[in-house]
Amino acid sequence: MIIMKQNLDYKLIFALAAVGIIWGTTFLGIRVAVETIPPWFVTSIRQGLAGLIMMTILLFKKELKWIGWGNFKQQLIPSVLMIVIANGFTTIAEKTLPSGLASVISALSPILIFLGSILFGLQKMSLKGFVGVLIGFSGVVFIFKDGLGSFLDADYRTGMMFMGFAILAWAAGTIYTKTHAVKSNNIVLNLFYQFTMASCIQLVLASIFSPNPDLSSWSSRSIFAALYLSLFGSVIAFFCYSYALKHVTAVQVSILAYINTIIAVFLGWLLLDEVITIDFIIATALIILGVFIVNYKKKEKKVV
Repeated sequence: MIIMKQNLDYKLIFALAAVGIIWGTTFLGIRVAVETIPPWFVTSIRQGLAGLIMMTILLFKKELKWIGWGNFKQQLIPSVLMIVIANGFTTIAEKTLPSGLASVISALSPILIFLGSILFGLQKMSLKGFVGVLIGFSGVVFIFKDGLGSFLDADYRTGMMFMGFAILAWAAGTIYTKTHAVKSNNIVLNLFYQFTMASCIQLVLASIFSPNPDLSSWSSRSIFAALYLSLFGSVIAFFCYSYALKHVTAVQVSILAYINTIIAVFLGWLLLDEVITIDFIIATALIILGVFIVNYKKKEKKVV
């Protein structure tokens, strides 16, 4: 008799759903936050508050402690790659790029994670994967086809460059986190160190690139967006992402990028009046299709 394998992990399902939905809204949140707050201050506030929340939880549970230099180094790497660089550069990019476009570029990260997983022996290359990569990158052609003239704009070029570095850093951080997941036992404690280190680094960067911020010019709308990014985008979503990485492959977690993208594009159009062209829709569809093909697996069957 053949029985379908149906051991549902509801915590994992909730974690994956939370990541997909919340990070879809953060592209809108970032775009609103940087309207009046300098990008590095947005990220420093976001991660600093997230670190304080994690510290409060740890103090309440009496679990706040030094993790040792070995684990500290392991937390420093994903902190720099995923929070300082990936999150920071995405925030800078959205100063000049629409939130929908930023989310579509971010949707390429699963393909980079797939290629990186092959490079580091975490996954084998297949014809299906190769086809998915080609389709996904063909979506990028449509993005550039629609906006080639925009490259004459230095701000647009800079925004796209920062997004490129952001998704590379995110892919590298995800692969590193997955390969070291078995050594990370207390997710809240690890995230406390990651957020705190990232916030300190980003505060230094903020003081360098925006040395005399005019706090009076920060709108309540931008401040609220930064608070939302801290509580939901960092604390809840990063906790769920870290939990999911301990239970499924890095590539499987990364497929949430298409949920993020659909939500981000829709909210950008609905709330910020961002323009959606036919080429943009085609590009989004191709990238999502490519990521789906790369990650699609038939349901497992268990013979009893």
